[in-house]
Amino acid sequence: MQVSSQIVTEDETEIRLDRWLKRHFPALTQGVIQKFCRTGQIRVDGKRVDASTRLAPGQSVRIPPLPDGERPRPTAAPLDPATLREIEGMILYMDDWLIAVNKPPGLPSQGGPGIVRHLDGMMDHFRLGASDKPRLVHRLDMETSGILLLARSPGVAAKLAAAFRGRDVQKTYWAVVAGRPPRDEGRIDIPLVKFGGLRGGERVAVAEKGEEGATFAITDFTVRDAAARKLSWLELRPLTGRTHQLRVHCAAMGTPILGDKMYGGEAARIEGFPENLHLHARRLVLPHPKGGTLQLEADLPPHLRASFKSLGFHAPAAASPSYQ
Repeated sequence: MQVSSQIVTEDETEIRLDRWLKRHFPALTQGVIQKFCRTGQIRVDGKRVDASTRLAPGQSVRIPPLPDGERPRPTAAPLDPATLREIEGMILYMDDWLIAVNKPPGLPSQGGPGIVRHLDGMMDHFRLGASDKPRLVHRLDMETSGILLLARSPGVAAKLAAAFRGRDVQKTYWAVVAGRPPRDEGRIDIPLVKFGGLRGGERVAVAEKGEEGATFAITDFTVRDAAARKLSWLELRPLTGRTHQLRVHCAAMGTPILGDKMYGGEAARIEGFPENLHLHARRLVLPHPKGGTLQLEADLPPHLRASFKSLGFHAPAAASPSYQ
C-alpha cells in the first residue's frame, strides 16, 4: 500500500482523528495510530497532529503505508454483472469533476462492522477511466435514498466539502410522515446531541438547554400534500447537516417519518404501507467546482412510489440535470 490521502466529509465534522481512522481502517489499533501520529506519518493538511485532534470537513488526511497485519480487510463484495448494471443505473450525472448517483435504500454509503456491500466499495467501477478513484463527498443513512455526490479527484472533494460546510449547497428531501404538522410550513430549530458509539450504533436526541456536546440544527419544512390527518408528504430543507437531523426533527414535531424504527417507534408504522424508511434526498443545488451552478433531482425509489400512489400524492418526475 502506498501513501495516500483522504478527504474528511461533511458529516464527519468534529470526529476525533483516531475514531475517523478506525472507521475507515478498522484493523488499525490505537497503539499504531498513536505511533503514526507521534512520528508524523499521519498528518492533517500536511501538519503533525495528535490522535485526539478533531477533524473538519474538507481536510486532507495523509495515510501512510500500513503494515500487512494492519491493512484493512477487503469489505466490498465482488462486482458481478447484475451489480455492475445496478451501479450504472444509479448514475444521474457525470462530468470530469464529479458524479451524482441516486442511491437506492438499503445500500450503505460506507462500510463498517458486518457491512460487506456498500457504495464506497464500488468506487473502482466509478473511476471510469480517471486516474483517481472517486470519493464520497457526503453520506446518506443506509435506508435513505436519493442524491449522493462523488468527487473525481482530491481537490474537487475538498471544494465540494467546503461548499457543504459553508451552506452553499441547497438540499431538499421528501418524506412521508405519520400525522400532520401543526402548520403547513415552518422552521424546526431544535439542538441535537449524539450518544452511543460505532459498535452500539450512534444515535441522536433532542438536546436539553445547555447540554454538553449539543449542536444547533435547523430544518425548514413545507406540507406538500396530506391524506386527511393520517399521513403527510413533507418537503424538508435542512440548513445544517447533523447526523439523523431530519429524522429526529420530524419525530420531535410529532410527525415521525414513516418506517423510522429508530426514532419513530410504533407511531411510524402504518398498516398497509411498506416498513422501509420513507425519506428521499430529492434535490441538490450546488456550486460546480469549475464555476456556475448545478441542479440535480432524483426520482423516488419503488417503495415510496407505491406509497405515493396509495395516498394519491402526485410527484412530478425528476427534472433533467441543469448546469448554468
